[in-house]
Amino acid sequence: MVPQISAIMGPCAGGAVYSPAITDFIFMVEKTSYMFVTGPKVVKTVTHENITSEELGGSETHSRKSGVAHFSCENEISCLNEIKKLLSYLPSNCEEEVPRLHYELQDEIRMSLDNIIPEDSGKAYDMRDVIQKTVDPESFLEVHQNFAENIIVGFARLGGRSIGIVANQPSVLAGVLDIHASIKGARFVRFCDAFNIPLLVFEDVPGFLPGTEQEWNAIITNGAKLLYAFSEATVPRVTVITRKAYGGAYDVMNSKHIGADYNFAWPSAEIAVMGPKGAAEIIFKKEIEKSNDPEKTLNRREEEYNNMFANPYLAASRGYVDEIIYPSETRAKLMATFSMLENKADKIPRKKHGNIPL
Repeated sequence: MVPQISAIMGPCAGGAVYSPAITDFIFMVEKTSYMFVTGPKVVKTVTHENITSEELGGSETHSRKSGVAHFSCENEISCLNEIKKLLSYLPSNCEEEVPRLHYELQDEIRMSLDNIIPEDSGKAYDMRDVIQKTVDPESFLEVHQNFAENIIVGFARLGGRSIGIVANQPSVLAGVLDIHASIKGARFVRFCDAFNIPLLVFEDVPGFLPGTEQEWNAIITNGAKLLYAFSEATVPRVTVITRKAYGGAYDVMNSKHIGADYNFAWPSAEIAVMGPKGAAEIIFKKEIEKSNDPEKTLNRREEEYNNMFANPYLAASRGYVDEIIYPSETRAKLMATFSMLENKADKIPRKKHGNIPL
């Protein structure tokens, strides 16, 4: 098995569209490439919709709305250069080890990471900053950048070695997991596992996105795809919890409960069923309702819950977190951990395949 890449530089329609659609990565060129099962004329005849080829199946549509395209490139030259860059992270086939560049150890402490998390846990920050400051300089190649932006996936190098990264994005929808984010993450995790690429997860997730639209479109099944992908992966899997790790979403994001090899947490990590305010409102509902000053009672209970559970130390005492580290130590710790896991040997039970929740 080898990595499969398709570059769409012109129209691709009808049955021919399934050839690139089953590949691992799809590149599309802006303004000149189109991909759809039925074109604008058929759409107009059947549904009476007036739509252009660009609107129906252009690079902007497929890289941002449908998620079919992984990369949208300005022109053909840019497209070929991006393909070359992507291939530099991948082995030639599923039996080979991942590419590794020469790297000499140096001072791996990154002091700028210590100030990256806002003091107010309700404020957002860009997880890309955490990634860029942790991996080798200018080595992060983001995949599916414009689709399901509340989760980040891509390739990078750590100490010269290729790794795959999955990260929540707090600056978009607070980093929640929804249907599109779960599918995007699951597909990437399974690709990395298929080609022996170690996985690094940066976690800051407040939960799954609530609402009728998510429930009626099967967030239960689609969210389980990411859980299944991580659970089945046999490559080295390491997680860094930077801040929020709440509820079922905490489990899904490569927790120890589903077989992660090593889990780090920053002192700012909050590992709990839900946020302090929501938990206090539920647990102490009767007490708050009967109180002469409900707001004061809620604030007091919220603070108690926050002090008791909104930190990584209780989880660490129970073995759910292996080590609590300063953010500045993250790069050095990760390099040592992936080096330790380099010869990891793990096999799934002997069978044809599992039944992923499709």
